[in-house]
Amino acid sequence: MKKIKLGSSELQVTEVCLGSMTWGQQNSLNEAFEQIDYALEQGVNFIDTAEMYPVPPNEETSGETERVIGEWIRANPGKRDNVVIATKIAGVGLPWIRDGSPISGKSIKEAVDGSLKRLKTDCIDLYQLHWPNRISPHFAKHWPGMVPHTQVDRAQQEAEMLDILHGLDDCIKAGKIRYCGLSDDTPWGIGEYVRLSEKYDLPRMVSIQNEFNLIHAKDSPYLLESCVLNDIAYLPWSPLGGGVLSGKYRHGQIPAGSRWSVKQRNGHFRNTAMTHKAIEGYHAVAERHGLSLVQMALAWVYQTEGVTSTIIGASSLAQLKENIDAYHLTLSKEVLDDINTVFRQYPVPF
Repeated sequence: MKKIKLGSSELQVTEVCLGSMTWGQQNSLNEAFEQIDYALEQGVNFIDTAEMYPVPPNEETSGETERVIGEWIRANPGKRDNVVIATKIAGVGLPWIRDGSPISGKSIKEAVDGSLKRLKTDCIDLYQLHWPNRISPHFAKHWPGMVPHTQVDRAQQEAEMLDILHGLDDCIKAGKIRYCGLSDDTPWGIGEYVRLSEKYDLPRMVSIQNEFNLIHAKDSPYLLESCVLNDIAYLPWSPLGGGVLSGKYRHGQIPAGSRWSVKQRNGHFRNTAMTHKAIEGYHAVAERHGLSLVQMALAWVYQTEGVTSTIIGASSLAQLKENIDAYHLTLSKEVLDDINTVFRQYPVPF
């Protein structure tokens, strides 16, 4: 599997990143180990997690996914140097994590120490801000009509961002993290962090991970342009739209064990008439060209210009195999043209 430079960092990561948010809840320790081992066998060297995982987030399981990865590292000490580990600090809003406080330089140091302990490693390769302080809840910023970021105080934001960068700088100098990145942020957020890091000689954000898929492609072209021109890696998460683009929710089905069968704040907002019409359109395109909907949807993300590494997750080994197989699929111009026809009908179907 091809490796690519992670933004302005020196890290070389595969174009597929293994997501982990089901480990510790939907997936057992052994199932998680199977997924990690299989992904590594296929050449994947990049694993993404977060201190608040698994999902849906709750106090009882918080941090369990990092503990699962830590157990894998403990059981495979010779493989740690071959894997790029990325994790994220939770932002404002989760009362069981630092009382739901905003991200700060102080909280970063506390969170990094907690993640290092759970991950059983000496250094985190990529440390990311899970969502920005200025927007809460973090998923709302991309929904139509949700623009709370226009109501923030610019001076306050600059002060908070500088404090965060100083905290990250301290952790880098202490050898606890190598590089830092963003998650669920905007073109302005990228630009402001770049500006501040250059002005004050502080760590530069090397990546950003946002949701990106056929039913949620708002980052193209504007945020993708910011990434390319600022040498920031773009890491799409949820390339299957929370599982919708697998087709498993077609015709009103909600399979046992699926995300929609588990109470989760970011799943059911996609359960709309327009979303289902879009899925039927994409399903017809896949059938017409002899493809599975899953592989077509993933291949579309993998092949989007400006994408660095796509974060895939699965609740079973069979799903993971299909997701990785899609990496080797090249969509023809005819397929892309048919996809674009559906996309123009349903650019934001929820």
